[in-house]
Amino acid sequence: MAERTSTGFLTMMLEPTPAVAMTLPAEVREKLAELELELSEGDITQKGYEKKRGKLLAPYIPQIQGVDPSLQIDNRIQASSQALLPGSKHNKSRAANTRDERFRSDLHTEAVQAALAKYKERKMPMPSKRRSVLVQSSVEACTPPDTSSASEDEGSLRRQGRLATSTPYQGHGHPAVEHWFNRVIQGSSTSSSASSTSSHPGGRSVTTTNTTSHAALNANAAATALADFMAHTQLDNHSAPPDVTGLSERSSLHTERPQVASVRGVSRGYNHHISVMETADGCEWRSEGSLSLTDGVPVNSRVSSKIQQLLNTLKRPKRPPLREFFVDDFEELLDVQQPDPNQPKPEGQHMSALEGEPLGVANNWPPSLPAALQRWGTTQPKSPCLTGLDNAGKPVYTLTYGKLWTRSQKLAYTLLNKLSTRNEPLLVPGDRVALVFPNNDPVMFMVAFYGCLLAELVPVPIEVPLTRKDAGSQQIGFLLGSCGVTLALTTDACQKGLPKAQTGEVATFKGWPRLLWFVTDGKHVVKPPKDWHPPIREAGNDIAYIEYKTSKEGSTMGITVSHSAMLAHCHALTQACGYTEAETITNVLDFKREAGLWHGVLTSVMNRMHVISIPYSLMKVNPLSWIQKVHTYKARVAVVKSRDMHWSLLAQRDQRDISLSSLRMLIVADGANPWSISSCDAFLNVFQARGLRPEVICPCASSPEAMTVAIRRPPEMGVPPPGKAVLSMGGLSHSVIRVDTEEKLSVLTVQDVGQVMPGALVCVVRVEGTPYLCQTDEVGEICVSSGSTGIAYYGLPGMTKNIFETIPVTSSGIPISDRPFTRTSLLGFVGPDSLVFVVGKMDGLMVVSGRRHNADDVVATALAVEPMKFVYRGRIAVFSVSVLHDERIIVVAEQRPDASEEDSFQWMSRVLQAIDSIHQVGVYCLALVPANTLPKAPLGGIHISETKQRFLEGALHPCNVLMCPHTCVTNLPKPRQKQPEVGPASMIVGNLVAGKRIAQACGRDVAQLEDNDQARKFLYIQDVLQWRAQATPDHPLFLVLNAKGTVASTASCLQLHKRAERVAAALIGRLNTGDHVALVYPPGIDLIATFYGCLYAGCVPVTVRPPHPQNLATTLPTVKMIVEVSKSVCILTTQAIMKLLKSKEAAAAVDVKSWPMVLDTDDLPRKKSPQMYKPPTPEMLAYLDFSVSTTGILAGVKMSHTATSALCRSIKLQCELYPSRQIAICLDPYCGLGFALWCLCSVYSGHQSILVPPLELESNASLWLAAVSQYKVRVTFCSYSVMEMCTKGLGSQTEALRLRNVNLSCVRTCMVVAEERPRIALTQTFSKIFKDLGLSPRAVSTTFGCRVNVAICLQPNRLGKLAEQGTAGPDPTTVYVDMRALRHDRVRLVERGSPHSLPLMESGKILPGVKVIIANTETKGPLGDSHLGEIWVSSPHNATGYYTVYGEEALHADHFNTKLSFGDTQTVWARTGYLGFLRRTDLTDASGERHDALYVVGSLDETLELRGMRYHPIDIETSVIRSHKSIAECAVFTWTNLLVVVVELEGSEQEALDLVALVTNVVLEEHYLIVGVVVVVDPGVIPINSRGEKQRMHLRDGFLADQLDPIYVAYNM
Repeated sequence: MAERTSTGFLTMMLEPTPAVAMTLPAEVREKLAELELELSEGDITQKGYEKKRGKLLAPYIPQIQGVDPSLQIDNRIQASSQALLPGSKHNKSRAANTRDERFRSDLHTEAVQAALAKYKERKMPMPSKRRSVLVQSSVEACTPPDTSSASEDEGSLRRQGRLATSTPYQGHGHPAVEHWFNRVIQGSSTSSSASSTSSHPGGRSVTTTNTTSHAALNANAAATALADFMAHTQLDNHSAPPDVTGLSERSSLHTERPQVASVRGVSRGYNHHISVMETADGCEWRSEGSLSLTDGVPVNSRVSSKIQQLLNTLKRPKRPPLREFFVDDFEELLDVQQPDPNQPKPEGQHMSALEGEPLGVANNWPPSLPAALQRWGTTQPKSPCLTGLDNAGKPVYTLTYGKLWTRSQKLAYTLLNKLSTRNEPLLVPGDRVALVFPNNDPVMFMVAFYGCLLAELVPVPIEVPLTRKDAGSQQIGFLLGSCGVTLALTTDACQKGLPKAQTGEVATFKGWPRLLWFVTDGKHVVKPPKDWHPPIREAGNDIAYIEYKTSKEGSTMGITVSHSAMLAHCHALTQACGYTEAETITNVLDFKREAGLWHGVLTSVMNRMHVISIPYSLMKVNPLSWIQKVHTYKARVAVVKSRDMHWSLLAQRDQRDISLSSLRMLIVADGANPWSISSCDAFLNVFQARGLRPEVICPCASSPEAMTVAIRRPPEMGVPPPGKAVLSMGGLSHSVIRVDTEEKLSVLTVQDVGQVMPGALVCVVRVEGTPYLCQTDEVGEICVSSGSTGIAYYGLPGMTKNIFETIPVTSSGIPISDRPFTRTSLLGFVGPDSLVFVVGKMDGLMVVSGRRHNADDVVATALAVEPMKFVYRGRIAVFSVSVLHDERIIVVAEQRPDASEEDSFQWMSRVLQAIDSIHQVGVYCLALVPANTLPKAPLGGIHISETKQRFLEGALHPCNVLMCPHTCVTNLPKPRQKQPEVGPASMIVGNLVAGKRIAQACGRDVAQLEDNDQARKFLYIQDVLQWRAQATPDHPLFLVLNAKGTVASTASCLQLHKRAERVAAALIGRLNTGDHVALVYPPGIDLIATFYGCLYAGCVPVTVRPPHPQNLATTLPTVKMIVEVSKSVCILTTQAIMKLLKSKEAAAAVDVKSWPMVLDTDDLPRKKSPQMYKPPTPEMLAYLDFSVSTTGILAGVKMSHTATSALCRSIKLQCELYPSRQIAICLDPYCGLGFALWCLCSVYSGHQSILVPPLELESNASLWLAAVSQYKVRVTFCSYSVMEMCTKGLGSQTEALRLRNVNLSCVRTCMVVAEERPRIALTQTFSKIFKDLGLSPRAVSTTFGCRVNVAICLQPNRLGKLAEQGTAGPDPTTVYVDMRALRHDRVRLVERGSPHSLPLMESGKILPGVKVIIANTETKGPLGDSHLGEIWVSSPHNATGYYTVYGEEALHADHFNTKLSFGDTQTVWARTGYLGFLRRTDLTDASGERHDALYVVGSLDETLELRGMRYHPIDIETSVIRSHKSIAECAVFTWTNLLVVVVELEGSEQEALDLVALVTNVVLEEHYLIVGVVVVVDPGVIPINSRGEKQRMHLRDGFLADQLDPIYVAYNM
């Protein structure tokens, strides 16, 4: 940032490197400038430019030694490093590819390059993008990881092993690649779920030198290598049943959401050994088997190596040393940033206010601006006032003072007298009027402005709205509304160009009030009568005009300027600039506001000056136009911005004959931007030869609120020489001024902006808090007290007080003056000779961890990283957003269309490094967007606040994103250290002493419940069926519906018995008693009949979901696995499925030869079985219940005859099921409660079940509800996936359903069968939608069961008679708990709506005969009421144990029979593996007891242990889904301690990258976690099982094996 320039010696800015300064001959410099222009105007390609430039410079450039050639300073002349000042309205780069000289500084470029050279290229994992999202692809790049400089294997392995079409690598083409693969295969771990990655501890990718060490690696070593990075948390895995899954040869996740209980990976033959894989999360069970390879590529190569790279990058995180944390017993406290004791502190004395010279008194000074106009208009009518130019630079019209006076009078008269509504004048003096004039029509604007002043109306100049969606246009509308504007003045041409409504009138813009549009062209205005004269008064304190300004947040304020302030400002400018009557001035700025208005419209009239107004459109076509006009008109003064100087440098090739010697003042309006110094110096360098004197360059500082604050005086005023300061950026970030000596890399060179304005008092105050005066070596906000500042923000008294009525005080608190000061929003200090220096603006100030950084400085650094190749200069926005209680820096740039992914990514990583070294601050997010997509400010430049708004709303649509939360976020709470637990005995005593009851609850006592239950007499369910077949042979038990809603099949007691007998007859003789039989049937009566047939024959049935014919690859291996694990000796099925099992397609997925005997039961002979099998004892096995858990583990449980009968009885009592009842069931019949309700309960209780297979809902969503209505069902069961199908599929069709007479008022209870925390949002939505069809809001309730006990809670009928008698029990209650406490395994109840609150709904009423207790997961002791622990259950219908192929039941015995470590140590409990708590409510049960509510929080297996805390995936997922409208679904899992978030994008792919930042933000804000990887996928990729639960482990394996085909994968740094 330093300029090595002093006042005397101005360096040439045209040097290719400073080393060869001044040695380039003039003609070479000339040619270089031409080249530069050609490039900027697109006449030459980048390649051609570089070639020609290289040729020109070759003789003059020595090699810089010791620097990597790629880092050598590619010092594009002029082009090296600038961009538009974010926030500056007027700057727009000329053509799309013009670069802006604003932030240029050779020394800064050098500093950045040197900083980069210090960094070893840190390998960062490059994000992966799907082909369709890539702008262009580089297929031919097939380098093994470490030979390419691009990041990792993006080119070489882009989708190997995923694309079916990708060709395998042949050995002959790529020996190096082959070699690399072999090494990876030898070295990679043999864990089936790809748990370890193939890289060695050093963290670099494999290179040839370390082949041996690499091959020697095994999984343990890799795991140990990661261990230093991870928290050593021991997760109590409460020994889950072994994972019997492996990785398939070709398992690919089906893209439709497979409604299949597919298992993680798939079977691969079962010669498995269990190996314990030591990962950082404690031990996981993994089945061993070598990694399956697709065409010789390790399936996990890509993703895992990227994650490994990410871990290696994160291994050396730049973290400040850990400070003292406040460790509170409960709250996670965010790390409070303590000030660094070594930071520089100001040491100077306290400053005193600085006074400008007194405002001179002139005798002939007009009393007001309209008076000045009247004077010149009548005494000097021929004198030129303003010349407007067309786009060719030709003068179109010169307005004389006489014309201005008469035309303004006409307009004033017309506005006051000729516009009326309902015979009332439309306008009265003091009303506000909008001025909407294009930038190329200064003449009409000037007439309108002075017309308003003469009519005593208040003009509000605004930009011309081009479309209905202009950036910031809505805010302008709010301003107009708050100012009460009803009329807008415009020109005829402009009015024609405005967007129109259908009626042909000007459209109403979003947020705008209704406006009347009045065209001010001659034919619409009337000549006033002879006796009418505008009132010309002395300037008073009433409002003269309102200037708009956009704040950092994007809101638009109107700054009111009084007549007296307007006059005083003109007076002060005239004195400071030495303006004399009839001078000529060239104005390049926007004449509607700020310096363009002050010099070019107001002060010019005061002094009868002639203004040549250069429109922005002309500057874009001919950047030299303003210099040519200075030459032609011999202008004495020019008002420009540094951008205009830079543009003219690029274009000054053929202009030999122009002279700037007439200029006595070149006012640089944005001289307060520290980066303007480089433009000034470069401009002087070139144009000194054309008569420009160094001392005429006059930077000035101003703000809309304070108007002109300081300006460098013209040389004739005998002022001190200009000053420069080279300041340390480190010092500046602490608001301290230190002239930099040793650290040459991070410096900022600033020039002064001259002296304080005449008649003004200036001081510098602290930015935050009380406005104390700063010390002399401290940077603060400049404040001004004078008669020439704005007076208020219109209609905002509170903000006005803060800004316009500040009272600066000394350190002792005494006000320094009785006059109020105006804050200028300029940050700076007063240097030697009372010169004012500005180092930044409040708008660009970003306070990160207590240090201040200026957006412009960060832009300059980003642009010094060889920017030309990848991004457009001048199209970079830097701003900060608040995430997790600190500001985070965001950099957004427009990417050139020809930049490749790899190059852009490399540029991004280097920008991060450069900003890190030079500013010592991390960038939170760097995003590249396609060319021309950032919102533009009215006159070019980037609309920063709108960009920020889009970023926060997820509407930027970047094409590249790099997030660095790991390096930036340093204020996370301290990881939780587990406290040594208090001893169990003291715990129970403590509970009792504290008056807390032990958390224990039970359902009603079965023994005491007298009911005339005939079925109780029978020990075996099959006996009940026989008894019913004799007693009530024709009583209907089952009725199955098809997709059309018609009855597909039915069965009475006798029919079912007969069909079961046939099956038994077929089995007896073929099988032995006790043999296991797999039943593979679609949902229907066949399944139920064969189940009882097996029991009749003494076999043990195992129900298995049939494979999906369209998706055999995923679903068939699961069938195979269950058949093998359950040791089934026979498969019973239908003919169709039998064909499928042995088909060619099936052979591709599994070994079809190894199926056991398969029998089809379609056409069994009608013969009675010889005799029924009678089990010797009811403790014998009745059936096996297999299901795949959400963690992808296949677990089968054993159900004895005793448990089966007890289960049926308990459900019967809870739901009051009798033969006269009908219930509707829309569940899958293969496992858990769904199986019990389909196959067991009707036979036991005798009620009729209407069976609706959930699969049929896919073709007819209303099937289930229509059936419920048709059969007037009171009790119905469904799953969450069914409920979701109904809410999504029928949400908008309730009216149509009502017309079809669907009425749900009959439903007393609708129970959702689930093994998870109740999904409140879904059940509430369902209730709301179907309320219109008569569904009672109290009808929907949830149930809870798990592997060890399939029915723990069911909410019985809560409507009708029973509820009135009070036997049904109370409605389920909802409580709100603090999510942060939950992470610490604590329950803290909070009010609804409080921050971090999480609603939990009771899971239903505990079944009769069931006892529940909450136990500590570690000590196995009982816990108190409202404490979080594992739910343990004791009941006659508990399962008796796992059934596994390994015979390791002993390992998991404690799941089924465990005892408390103290308290009641006799009862045998089963551990559910779910966390929850019991809470005694104030409601009473039927028995009069107080009701104990059970709340399920989530499965222990699913929880993520991160930072020492326990997270439930669903909570993180809920936050993520809420963060953007296009996120349809989300699933999270951890991989090597990184949190991976997978989101399904329901929208266009261009939104994919918007999600990365939003997801990262929301997880940080709400969960204090840093997301490691964000994966964006298509809808339906997240696998879901039949119960509607996400299969997260399955997803994890798919991700690691690179099978998800993601749209985008972002690796957060």
